[in-house]
Amino acid sequence: MEVASKVPEPNKIISPARFAHIVLYTKKFKEMVDWYCHFLGAELTASSQGLAFITYDDEHHRVAIIERPDYKDRVPDTIGMAHFAYSYDSLEDMIEQYKRLKATRVMPVRTINHGVTTSLYYRDPDDNAVEIQVDNFESISELNDWFATGEFNKNPIGITFDFEDIIKSYNSGVSEKELKQPRKGSAAKLMEASDR
Repeated sequence: MEVASKVPEPNKIISPARFAHIVLYTKKFKEMVDWYCHFLGAELTASSQGLAFITYDDEHHRVAIIERPDYKDRVPDTIGMAHFAYSYDSLEDMIEQYKRLKATRVMPVRTINHGVTTSLYYRDPDDNAVEIQVDNFESISELNDWFATGEFNKNPIGITFDFEDIIKSYNSGVSEKELKQPRKGSAAKLMEASDR
């Protein structure tokens, strides 16, 4: 289904104020709790009897992890959640997050400029895909102007890149705006390997 890409105008429906949390079942309870606390720079707000609440802000929990040793393992290549994502306010913040994680050998499995965002994808201990991203446009009107060019519809996945190159360019004085520019190219291979 082809639809012209744009961020819609607000409507009168009362929508949620924010996304609250995600819940993950696991057989690797401690490893998952430790990983998310480290990955998000988060802390436990509660943990008891195989249930942990984790947050990185003033919400009581952004991630809940529930131990389920009797559950079946996920079958690879089946329908379900592809990934979930966390946004940063700036490329500089995301670079700092990347460097902090790299220092502990937590590395992204993929880096993609989606046009809309610059994104790094990681895998947690249960192989769930977790994205960190920064918006590539400063305003909705700039994003909608880019959508109007048709570039997103030509390549809705985006282009892979080396984040170390972004860091080198940033450190040499290239602006965030320039580094986050949507890139042109083919995404055929990305579609085949998406979220694996």
